[in-house]
Amino acid sequence: MAHSHQVENTSHMQNSSDDVSYLIDPLNDAQRQAVCAPPVNLLVLAGAGSGKTRVLIHRIAWLMQVERVSPHGILAVTFTNKAATEMRARLHNLVGVSGSRMWVGTFHGLAHKLLRIHWQDAGLLEGFQILDSDDQLRLLRNVMKELNLDEKQWPPKQAQWQINQYKDEGWRVQDIAVNNDRYTQVMCDIYLNYQARCEKSGLLDFAELLLRSFELLRDKPPILTHYRQRFAHILVDEFQDTNSIQYQWLRLLAGDRARCFAVGDDDQAIYGWRGAKVTNLHNFQQDFQDTQLLRLEQNYRSTATILEAANALIQNNSGRLGKHLWTTGNEGTPIGLYTAYNEYDEARFVVERIQGWAADGGHYRECAVLYRSNAQSRVLESELVQAKIPYRVYGGLRFFERQEIKDALGYLRLLANNNDDSAFERVINTPTRGIGDRSVESVREVARRGGLSLWQAASRVIVAGDMSSRAANALRRFLELILQLRQQTAQLPLHELTEHVLEHSGLRAFYKQKKGEREQMRVENLEELISATKQYQDDSFLLDGMTPLQAFLSNTALDTGEESKEISEQCVQLMTLHSAKGLEFPLVFLCGLEEKLFPHQMALQDNNGLEEERRLCYVGITRAMRQLYLTHAEVRRLHGTENYTRSSRFIQEIPAELIEPIRLRSVAVSQPVFTPPPIATSAPSAASNTFILGERVLHPKFGEGIVLAQEGQGAAQRIQVNFKGLGTKWLVLTYANLQKCENSDK
Repeated sequence: MAHSHQVENTSHMQNSSDDVSYLIDPLNDAQRQAVCAPPVNLLVLAGAGSGKTRVLIHRIAWLMQVERVSPHGILAVTFTNKAATEMRARLHNLVGVSGSRMWVGTFHGLAHKLLRIHWQDAGLLEGFQILDSDDQLRLLRNVMKELNLDEKQWPPKQAQWQINQYKDEGWRVQDIAVNNDRYTQVMCDIYLNYQARCEKSGLLDFAELLLRSFELLRDKPPILTHYRQRFAHILVDEFQDTNSIQYQWLRLLAGDRARCFAVGDDDQAIYGWRGAKVTNLHNFQQDFQDTQLLRLEQNYRSTATILEAANALIQNNSGRLGKHLWTTGNEGTPIGLYTAYNEYDEARFVVERIQGWAADGGHYRECAVLYRSNAQSRVLESELVQAKIPYRVYGGLRFFERQEIKDALGYLRLLANNNDDSAFERVINTPTRGIGDRSVESVREVARRGGLSLWQAASRVIVAGDMSSRAANALRRFLELILQLRQQTAQLPLHELTEHVLEHSGLRAFYKQKKGEREQMRVENLEELISATKQYQDDSFLLDGMTPLQAFLSNTALDTGEESKEISEQCVQLMTLHSAKGLEFPLVFLCGLEEKLFPHQMALQDNNGLEEERRLCYVGITRAMRQLYLTHAEVRRLHGTENYTRSSRFIQEIPAELIEPIRLRSVAVSQPVFTPPPIATSAPSAASNTFILGERVLHPKFGEGIVLAQEGQGAAQRIQVNFKGLGTKWLVLTYANLQKCENSDK
């Protein structure tokens, strides 16, 4: 198949005009083959660092320039808004076509666009709003409270995860088999009541966007027919990360007519825990007729040594579609392997190597420290602080997730949709205006009884006179405030509307009156929000029937589902391996390569889990461009428990000739960067150096062993001991608590 495909491609390219050479000249042979393929269903296995983004963009340009496909007939799906924005910009630069003429976006973004256009057919309110994760959790808490469920027994976050999982599988409550299972029954009760609240308030969570848009296409044949006729070409990035409902959505939309161009890598499928199914990539060839398979294996990122390590590791996974990364670049230096005594020793080693990198002219931003668990960052951060090295930890709050910004957005959302219960609850007493929890609970109760939104219920409570005049007046003033803000800002540009709301809601003054640097930053963030609304430009909302305010709120809600990938200019980057996907760094440390940590103990229960952990390690290795270090500790305190560990199987799966074990010979430490534990009086001090080669020693955990070597000095002095039944271990003498065996001189 591959041979005939190449012949077909060559013929196809020869018939192309010379004026499109700029589309194919920058490409290697495999990339060119993918870009210039005839209009068929095509699965492109794109290895790490193989230039898949370029291939996707050039493929779209090729379809327009050579195949004469209208931009109107192209649908391109990415997994982040940033990637979609970049794709539109690069297409505009490449072929001069405005991104607004094509549907280019994330699954959630495209589903949102579809529902805005067909809101009536989808059974939605015209002004529906998107519920982000935090507000979804807030709403679920209220629902569970109404159902008299104890949060300790039924954690709201667990319910949130479960409901999202149901939706990701395409299931409504009636599709779920309860089978007299108490847990499933409770989850279904929560799901049913939560969904009713969302429908009443005109709110859609992220998972609902996808499920509702799928149901729209499935249940409305004329709409499905329209979009099947329109989108003759569908291109999908990161196909291995699709979940069940996304795959169903694509298959339904494509039908038998559209040609799909799917780019993915089964070796980088690491999001199974959030519903992604690598089997979608494997099933593509069966589910899409006459699919042709191509591989992008030339890597432009890493050294040959790093790539050989990655190849050797991932070959231990079964059922792969298969590929082998290679490069024409340098062989590079061996992969460094450091065996630390504990997590402090490990962190100190990382810091020393970063200092050496900087001393040789490197930049801190070029260094990344990757780990399996967020809990590992604490000790690493401590050592970096001691060394006065700037760093950034991924996973911090993004701009639109900050408290003051969500407060401001709450007011804007309530202006756009009075029936947004989540926004109502967030701002009803922020800033404080004399509306206490008792008043809010009274409003909730009326809403429950009457099937009303909180806004409607508040109006009814005031008229009924069921609360004190003081409370009723406070509630009335709040409703009047929102109505006045809406009237006063109806004709204002978006940024002026935002500034007016911040000023007249009292929110800006509320944060200004608070003292301290942190509160001052909140005020600055509110000013930045005004700047964001001023800079916001997206003409596509006009086509979708949205006001500028509705478009901005939808955009920010979709944005909060993504993790920022911006690299700080002068900081070492600390992040989990999951966060590192899609990034690259000249210097990378993979820390904590120990059994039950990486691979994680939860993944060892079945082979699928272990294979996903191996793919995660593969992703970590292929983030490195020039230098890679692997580290593990013999003793690690994590989550309050000290454990003696075994090195990860992933280390053993890398060929020994690619690895260089690191021995610290001399480390200058002017001040200890941590306080060592007290040493047993019977043990020699680190400075006394009283152990001799061949001497028998006793370790409190490892038992009896024989001294093989010593190296280093001061706080970094280490001793190599061969323990019976355990093999050779390097121990930091300060911690080791070694004792000489009796009669050891005999």
